[in-house]
Amino acid sequence: MRAIEITQPGGPEVLRPCERPMPQVKPGEILIRVLAAGVNRPDVFQRLGQYPVPPGASDLPGLEVAGEIVDGDLTGSGFNKGDLVCALVQGGGYAEYCTAPLAQCLPVPKGLSPVEAAALPETFFTVWSNVFQRAALAEGETLLVQGGSSGIGTTAIQIATALGHRVFATAGSADKCRACEELGAERAINYKTEDFVAVVRELTNGKGVDVVLDMVGGDYLPREVDCLADDGRIAIIALLGGAKANVDLGQVLRRRLTITGSTLRPRPVAFKEKIARELSERVWPLLEGGRIKPVIHQVFPLEEAAAAHALMESSAHVGKIMLNVAAA
Repeated sequence: MRAIEITQPGGPEVLRPCERPMPQVKPGEILIRVLAAGVNRPDVFQRLGQYPVPPGASDLPGLEVAGEIVDGDLTGSGFNKGDLVCALVQGGGYAEYCTAPLAQCLPVPKGLSPVEAAALPETFFTVWSNVFQRAALAEGETLLVQGGSSGIGTTAIQIATALGHRVFATAGSADKCRACEELGAERAINYKTEDFVAVVRELTNGKGVDVVLDMVGGDYLPREVDCLADDGRIAIIALLGGAKANVDLGQVLRRRLTITGSTLRPRPVAFKEKIARELSERVWPLLEGGRIKPVIHQVFPLEEAAAAHALMESSAHVGKIMLNVAAA
């Protein structure tokens, strides 16, 4: 099968087309003929040698796919061979065929193309797990999304807005801020020209936000503490700004704040199965009803994965970067 492999740690140029054997289906898995795959920051970190592959996972990059079920034990699943699904995988998505735990598969929502469906799993699983499960964003609460124009950000803004929450976001340009507001953010804050703490405090009449979704870390963390409401929560999902921070723990104690974080890839299938069930119940109807939709910035042929990674690293995109695997 056609695939893209990481020949050695390095820049986008180390991604090379190759031929690989078909992956072998294990118990509890299905084999998918991949039509499209998503490009995500963890793929970049893996390419750089900074994100080790979990034991037993494919060394090929790619954490989300959409395509056709061609093999596997489907007993009792409600799926049949030939059905179109999207799936969260531990690796191997940059290829014509990929295995996926059946429990981490969801049907392609009605009205969405395979490319759009492949843009769902990584960001939707991550946002649901961290914002709604881990940080427990509740009815009537507010959310601040750092990096609102990213794939994660555009997803978080849309889901939280559709579920009735006030959402604020940060982004790095006027155009990106405008895009966030078009997706439902009440106010997008240009972090290059504005102080997001001051803006959030003003917008909430001094109360602060209840939840912050943080993919920056570093010196953003103490500022996020400053813009939290009492009993507020920060959910950290990436450390683009660094792994070290100086935090006023006095505020954490006095105001009962929670700072938490997680990575999705190493979590067990049973954990991801619970996320999939909740997405199916709460979010898939929003997709099929047209209330939310993945934001696709650009689609590259599989063989141009290196160009897709270069775009990802430029941060010039709004939303998702995708690979069209079906086209030869």
